[in-house]
Amino acid sequence: MDVDEKYFNNISQRERAIFEGGITMGALFHQFDGTPVNLKSAESLENAIKEAMELQPCVDKVEVIINREMLKDIENKFEYTSLNGNMLDVRVVTVFGKERVVIRMKFIDELDYPLMYIEEI
Repeated sequence: MDVDEKYFNNISQRERAIFEGGITMGALFHQFDGTPVNLKSAESLENAIKEAMELQPCVDKVEVIINREMLKDIENKFEYTSLNGNMLDVRVVTVFGKERVVIRMKFIDELDYPLMYIEEI
């Protein structure tokens, strides 16, 4: 019996794809929130986040965009700020079996919150 059969036999392939996307998004948020960032380092941080999260099980693709306008607005004499969820627009694509899911995190103005949600199944 493999791991999937032993520990995930009570959920569908769709649910597993959603689960893996949610785990990945949570790891991304809690691992990188607070990371020092500025305009010069934003691209390399995007790539580091992408490459790290693509190692997670079932993750097919990760897209990370750090809002450069927010970085311009909060530059200070120390020349960096801390990354936070309001600055991130992230898509995590997970695939399990025949199921493909897109989990998204982006700042939603009307909620004043960086929301994680299922964008596509």
